[in-house]
Amino acid sequence: MSSELVERHGARNYHPLPVVIERGQGAWVWDGDGRRYLDMLSSYSALNQGHLHPRIVRALQDQLERVSLTSRAFHNDQLGPFLQRLSQVSGFERALPMNSGAEAVETGLKAVRKWGWKVKGVPDGRQRVIVAANNFHGRTITIVSYSTEPQYREGFGPLTPGFDVVPFGDAAAAEAAITPDTVAIHVEPIQGEAGVVVPPAGYLRALRQICDRHGVLLFLDEIQTGLGRTGKMWAFEHEGIRPDCITVGKALGGGLYPVSAFCADSRVMDVFSPGDHGSTFGGNPLAAAVARAALDVLVDEELPARAAELGGYLMGRLEELRSPHVQEVRGAGLLIGVEIRASSGPARPMCLELMERGVLCKDTHGQVIRFAPPLVIDRAAIDWALDQVAEVLR
Repeated sequence: MSSELVERHGARNYHPLPVVIERGQGAWVWDGDGRRYLDMLSSYSALNQGHLHPRIVRALQDQLERVSLTSRAFHNDQLGPFLQRLSQVSGFERALPMNSGAEAVETGLKAVRKWGWKVKGVPDGRQRVIVAANNFHGRTITIVSYSTEPQYREGFGPLTPGFDVVPFGDAAAAEAAITPDTVAIHVEPIQGEAGVVVPPAGYLRALRQICDRHGVLLFLDEIQTGLGRTGKMWAFEHEGIRPDCITVGKALGGGLYPVSAFCADSRVMDVFSPGDHGSTFGGNPLAAAVARAALDVLVDEELPARAAELGGYLMGRLEELRSPHVQEVRGAGLLIGVEIRASSGPARPMCLELMERGVLCKDTHGQVIRFAPPLVIDRAAIDWALDQVAEVLR
């Protein structure tokens, strides 16, 4: 069995639910016995467009018949149109394509540090970035260096210096941490891995004003919250602000191919010169074709608006359950966390019971069940899932 082979030959760095998925379509997946499950996780928001969206699959297939990889040593005919489309959707002048979300974050960190040295005049080696407690931006050495989760850090030292941690949602603490060497404030609009933690209203707007006052860049991680997940194309739009730069990934690949990017205007992006940064696979023609189709699907099918409508419905119905096990329901759009009371035990057994009922979701930070279905889900599927959730939570 596949799961047994994974246990025998793979690293033990994941603890998945005991289901083996063989097929997927839209918001649904099937195991080897033909049993159907509703995907309420979307591969951590990488499947906003659903499993095997035909338009994105067609773009992948068409490009596979032409050319898949050129490296950035040469131009390819797909990269330019993709960058143009991403700039249109993001609102930023330029984008630097990479592969994984963590690579995009590393790219952004290099950009803001070099901006601090080259533009702001901070001596090289003294650039500092303010980050939020309980953040999750990836798992590279540098990124875990500013995590506050002990397991992400232990045994991986020496860690990368240059980060100042403040409480998430506390704009005043962020401002108090600014020094002449500060080059950026780097946060998630909503902390997904921390348990779908939503900051107080006005938090991002306050950070924008603080950055403007002190000549600091506002660097937002939209890898999980972007591309329609929270009910708008970008989570920062909820507060009517514009950051200086963002990272984007996950759903940028439409669930078919790893694609990520760092997006910024020229005043930030132009700190890079040839040879400063790069990736063999970043911006390859296959990735570019897939990502452009993925963006087109989000826009043409108005998936952010769909997430706003169905997310409001799902959250309202979850709140109406009034379960004795539920401490809080929180989120935005179709990114929702249900916090289970400590007295009711951890959330994982509930996720296992939901799996047995045909609903796939995953616990995070022990006590939170995260619901983040593909944005193509319909109300009938949500109602069916709610019936299963109600039985488990009662």
